[in-house]
Amino acid sequence: MTVISMPHEFNEHDLFIDLRSVVGHSLFLKVEGLNFAGSVKLKAASGMVAAAEREGRLRPGSVIVESSSGNLGVALSMIAASKGYGFLCVTDRRCNLQTRLLMEALGAEVHVVTEPDPVRGLLGARMDYVRARCAADPRYVWLNQYENQNNWQAHYRQTAPAIDRQFPDLDVLFVGAGTTGTLMGCARWFREHRPSVRIVAVDVVGSVSFGGPSRNRAIPGLGMAVRPPLLDESYVDEVVMVEEADTVRACHRLARRGFLFGGSTGTVVSGATSWLARNGRDGLTAVTIAPDLGERYLDTVYQPNWVQDLYGDDVLQSLDVHVEPASAPLPIPSPRVPAESAGRSDAA
Repeated sequence: MTVISMPHEFNEHDLFIDLRSVVGHSLFLKVEGLNFAGSVKLKAASGMVAAAEREGRLRPGSVIVESSSGNLGVALSMIAASKGYGFLCVTDRRCNLQTRLLMEALGAEVHVVTEPDPVRGLLGARMDYVRARCAADPRYVWLNQYENQNNWQAHYRQTAPAIDRQFPDLDVLFVGAGTTGTLMGCARWFREHRPSVRIVAVDVVGSVSFGGPSRNRAIPGLGMAVRPPLLDESYVDEVVMVEEADTVRACHRLARRGFLFGGSTGTVVSGATSWLARNGRDGLTAVTIAPDLGERYLDTVYQPNWVQDLYGDDVLQSLDVHVEPASAPLPIPSPRVPAESAGRSDAA
């Protein structure tokens, strides 16, 4: 029997789904949404809050403030409510309505930025608003998920070892790239403990994280309008870029097999599937990470009119047949660094 007193004390670490019957390749999906926050972001949120408390930055009366497209905001809303802090989530119009309502139900204030920064887009405008609020009121504490080392360290301590325990013969790990906390934590751990594991980052077309051109994106979660400060490309072997239409197709393909996942999960599954179609072989052990569940996407990714308006009338046709994303994987030119030199950026 499991008994908890705080909502963030519960998280299912060891559930994996065999997706062979769904995607046609041997691929195991690590489910990260079985907690009261509903996403992998609970790990980063818990780690950043605990560190801020140890450092004395969070005290009674403090108000946590964070820029988030949704999932981290929900996790911080939950933790703030359970610990007695205020919470302000600064988001933008891509944040799903259900996510905003959920944060507000947990007692959070939600501010929606509508005007993008001319260069840094909506994300840049969100961060500017956070800085302004913190400068105006000393009670506000910005955890700054984009630069906070506790973001990736949470996955170094928890996510990567959990994968290794279940798959000692792992060949390739696919990880979605947003702030790159999950990606960097897992990549660093496997570099140090299992350097033979190939790390493939999955990003969305329109994200600038790996040097591609910026483009409007409608699905929150993965992708960045500015280069993630946590990202160190020397830990990444390869990058797969996924069109949002393929994200939608992957989500619906999973849903038609009874698995309702969110947009970030659809992206990583689509990216992993396309990579395996090109590089898969018998006996290859491949794992990817499902960051979120699908209930918060019912009025977007799973709403036919929304999908057709953005991606066309035929986007959901022939879901029983795998549709290859048009874009090819992008190799990372930086050479892999030896494990003994990997700590240079960790101390930042």
